[in-house]
Parts: sequence; structure tokens; C-alpha cells
Amino acid sequence: MTEIPPARPPGTRRRRAIAAIGVAIGLPVIAHYGVVAGTRIDPPAITAPQGEPEDRAAGLRVLGPAYARRRGTIHEVRLSGSPEAIGWQHARLLHREMVSDEAALYGQFQRFVPVGALRTLIMDLSRVSYRHVDRNLSDAMRREVAAQAIGFAPDPFAGVLPTYHRFVFLQSLYDIALSFEHSPLLGCTSFALGDGAFEGGHTVLARNFDFEAGPVFDDQKTVFLVHEEGAIPYASVAWPGFVGAVTGMNAEGLALVVHGGRAREASNVGEPVVHTTRELLAKARNVAEAVAILETKQPMVPHILLLADASGAMAVAERAPGEPLFVQPGRHQLSLTNHFEGPLAADPKNKAVEARTSTLIRRQRLVELLSKLPRGASVEQAVAILRDKRGPKDLPLSLGDRRAIDALIATHGVVMDTTTRTMWLSEGPHLVGRFVRFDLWRLLDPRFVPTAEDGLPTLPEDPIRASGAYEAWVAAGSSHTGERGEPDAKHAREAVAPKEIER
Repeated sequence: MTEIPPARPPGTRRRRAIAAIGVAIGLPVIAHYGVVAGTRIDPPAITAPQGEPEDRAAGLRVLGPAYARRRGTIHEVRLSGSPEAIGWQHARLLHREMVSDEAALYGQFQRFVPVGALRTLIMDLSRVSYRHVDRNLSDAMRREVAAQAIGFAPDPFAGVLPTYHRFVFLQSLYDIALSFEHSPLLGCTSFALGDGAFEGGHTVLARNFDFEAGPVFDDQKTVFLVHEEGAIPYASVAWPGFVGAVTGMNAEGLALVVHGGRAREASNVGEPVVHTTRELLAKARNVAEAVAILETKQPMVPHILLLADASGAMAVAERAPGEPLFVQPGRHQLSLTNHFEGPLAADPKNKAVEARTSTLIRRQRLVELLSKLPRGASVEQAVAILRDKRGPKDLPLSLGDRRAIDALIATHGVVMDTTTRTMWLSEGPHLVGRFVRFDLWRLLDPRFVPTAEDGLPTLPEDPIRASGAYEAWVAAGSSHTGERGEPDAKHAREAVAPKEIER
């Protein structure tokens, strides 16, 4: 005879369902607060400087030896002194712009991740993965960021992350972005000319910095003129709030740029590349000294550097976590896109970049254009290469095509003359606007005093603006998806004859 189980008291099933729902909701909440408590990054103890900017004529703002002004649409900002002083000056001079930048970044985050719970999960995973990222920063850098965090008041985003913790993440943004498979940073194109290839026997380094993360990095481009204590003064092209260097040149004539690449595995230990490059600008007088410093560093993510100096030396440096530094020197011409060509060339991740993105196509077009340059090429001809919108063998491409050197996604384009310490920087949007001249001989002199009478030498806008082609392209809807080169790379490879790509 089958025994009949006793009847459950009324409501038992309902109580169990409610309990299960409570656990399902409660565990993630408990886990979230556990992550918050266990991953907090605290600032070092510092004595923050005091003082507020003074507004002067012609939009000039002054704070002690530091200042901020606009040169056309570009911010020009001098920062000077101890790490604490530089951090404080940065935040007080550019507080409004930094708020605008962060608001735009979070707007992009909400756009691409519209579900709040998923954004929280992503943030929690980032907290865990990069909970020790501050250990990768030098003591001086931590002090500078701590002073910047104190100076960033009021902080409208304190509810997202505590200010110092958030700023440490933002200073590592380049490396964190490169660690993602579909990084928005695989699209840069650069070249160096020397040994008579550029006018007057000068050496130049030119680059497009492509960063598909919204217009904020283009709209708020900034030339930082940095005078660290006991260091070489240098200029860094970046955006408000960012203390590293992706593009820059120092008073000794060392110029450098960073390109994203993929090989081996990204790491959450090592030094963020943008802090390594800042140290190079502050300490190295030439390419040889820069390479010597690189030998002592371990990177977080794979990447490639192009360097040039006032003596005419130039080199490509390929870096990846756990791998020895590979350096390829040059004298006459060097070109660079986003693939490795040294010992890491056969890495499957690098092969995937070659197969799926436009790196080989842009490289082929770049080499083609450089081969056509007359000896003693002008700065106008260098800018024309950065603005090139055709494929190899002059293949016609539509505006914004990812196969072009200028796909209208660059947040800045720059030509740096290491001989004369002159920098020509795109005003925006992208490379469509004028290129503005910055005389670093004058601007990096500690005795330089900005005045309303300072001129604004420029190179003309891209012809696509005068013709109306750019505005028509924007009006038609200029957004693209996918990596630089996806989805058109296969078509382009079929459209041009195979050719060995030379550096």
C-alpha cells in the first residue's frame, strides 16, 4: 500500500517561492557590496596645494605658474611643479571640461549597455580584474592623481566610483580598452621621415590617433605643456583629465606615438603604456635613451611605439607582456599601422588582426604614398598623407571607409618636427579642420608668458569641408560599426593585387 505524504501547510509553496526570489535578488546585491568593499583603491596621504585660477584677458586662466587658454578650438595648458601641484592645477584649470568628458563617457556607456544591472556587473568585474592597477603606477603618479582627485570638486560622479579610484581607472583607460577583443584603438597610422626625406633635412614624426569612443576626445583635444620637477619639459596631446601620453614631443626633440596591437595575453600587472611613454618624454633625450628605459619596463597590454629624435634617429618598438622588447631602427622612412612584424608576427592574435582589420591595407597605401614623396617633402605634403582617403593603387573609397588612412575617425592628427620642435595639430572635427602650429621652443621655455598678441599660424582645412562633402556625409549618417577594417577588409584585399608590405 502506497503511503500518502502529509499535505503541506497552506502557503508553504508560496513562501518558498518568495524565499527563492529573495535569494536570487539578495545574493547579487550582497556580492556587489562585497566587491565594493573588497576592491576599494585608496589614495596616498598627501598635502593638497591651494589656490584657484584667475581669469584674465582673452580667455586666459592662470594658477601660479600654470595656465589654460584656447588656441583656435584646441586647449593649451601648462602644468608645472611637484606631482601634487600638477594634479591640483590640472583639476582646477579644467574642472568644467573634465566634467563634460566624463559625462560623455558615461553617456556612451549607457548607450551601448542600456541595462543598468548589466552596467553594474561590468563595473564590478572591472573592479575585481583591476583591483591592484594602482600598484602599477609610480609613487609620483599616485600623488599627482590624488591631488587631481582632491581638486576635482564638486565631483558629480562620486556615486559611480570614489574620485581617486575612478581617476586611477581613467588613467589606465587606454590599456583597459586595448585588452578588449574589439578595441576601439586598432586604427592608427603613423610615419617618420628623416635623412633628407623632409624639408630642410629635418626629421618628422606624423600620426593619426584613431579612437572610436565618441566625439569627446576630438572635441576636447588638449596640448599639455608639462614641467615636472627635475625633468625634461614636454608636450603631450591628449584630453582634459588624462595624465599619460599617447602622442608627444619633449624639449630635447624626442617624439613618440603609441599604436594598439594584439599578441600574447593582456595582463592586469605591469605599467600602463601611457605612463611609460610619459616617463620617456620626461627623461629620455633621444631614441637610444628611450629604448634603454623601455628595456626596464613590463607592459600591461601589447602595443607598438614609433619614436624619432632631433639627431635623425628613429625606431619602431614592439612590446607585449612577458616578451622581450623588439626594436627596429631606421633613418630615412618608417611606417606603422597595427600589426607586429618582429618575433610576434606569427602570433595568432596578430594574424587575426591582419586578416580581420585594415592594418595591411592602410600600410600598403602608406608605403605607396611615401614612395611618391619628393625629397625634402613639406609639412603640407605630410598632412595630405594623413588626410588620404583612397585605397592602394588609388582605389576610390567613400568617405568614412575604414580602409582609408583617414577614415574620419581620428581624434587628432599631428606632424612633429623634432629638429625645430614644431608641432602641427588638427583642430577638428577629426582631420577636417585646420592644423594649428605650436612652437615648442617657445612654449616649453619656463620663461614663456602667454599674451593675447600670440599669433595662430595654421594650415588650411581639408578640401572636403569647402566642397560641402563633409557636411553631406555627416547629414547622411556617418556612424560605423565594427573594428577598423571590418567589414570591408576582405573586399579591399580582393580589390588590390597582393604585395609584400614593407615597413
